[in-house]
Amino acid sequence: MLALQIIRLLGRRALERIEGLGRATIMWALALWGLPNRTDISLLFQQIYNLGVLSLVIIILSAFSIGAVLALQFYTQLVRFGAQEAVGVGLAMVLLRELGPVVTALLFAGRAGSAITAEIGLMKSTEQLSSMEMMGVDPLRRIVAPRLWAGIISLPLLTAIFNVVAIYGGAIVSIEWLGVDPGGFWSGMTDFVQLWNDIGKGMVKALVFAIIVTWIAVYQGYDTLPTAEGIGLATTRTVVHSSVMILAMDFVLTLTMYGDFN
Repeated sequence: MLALQIIRLLGRRALERIEGLGRATIMWALALWGLPNRTDISLLFQQIYNLGVLSLVIIILSAFSIGAVLALQFYTQLVRFGAQEAVGVGLAMVLLRELGPVVTALLFAGRAGSAITAEIGLMKSTEQLSSMEMMGVDPLRRIVAPRLWAGIISLPLLTAIFNVVAIYGGAIVSIEWLGVDPGGFWSGMTDFVQLWNDIGKGMVKALVFAIIVTWIAVYQGYDTLPTAEGIGLATTRTVVHSSVMILAMDFVLTLTMYGDFN
């Protein structure tokens, strides 16, 4: 009997997860069709400001700190072999391929993703979404679609800003503080960094992460229980699920993009 109850419980949980994934996929597909037109494009710009512009401070501060720390760590290791001029190359490769997209996405999930979930959840708890439906206004087009598209647009741009600031933060530490030759620092970077293999693939990662984070955020907000506790749990799930999916997809994308060892 116990084994049968466990099997039933696991089966019920599995069906609930599949049902939730189905609802999320349908909502995401319908919201994608709701790309704001010329009459309500202001909604998209407002959300780009809320999700992108208001995230700039934490992105810039984190990027500068990470770039400076990476440069210091690279220098302490490479100076043993007399290869301190390669600090710029190592810094650029790590940031453009991995840390830039991943760290930006994690910060975006913690700041913007949680805000999306809380905002939509609050609208649901105060019955604003139901009121829109009664007035003939589609909440997926009016509420979900602008936030979804704003996240997809904002995160790659924030990733590019993160990379630039982090590289210059590393350059300041390396050149001004540690005494690395500026010519060697920048020339090595320009010689070995490739437009598609390094920059392009990193931006593809950022785009995938943007879709994942915004998808999870809008779904958790739209599907949450309309209570204070439900909104809190949904916000927590947004950050946790987004972080886990970002790290898991990073491994899959890295293996796909750079896994040819032959």
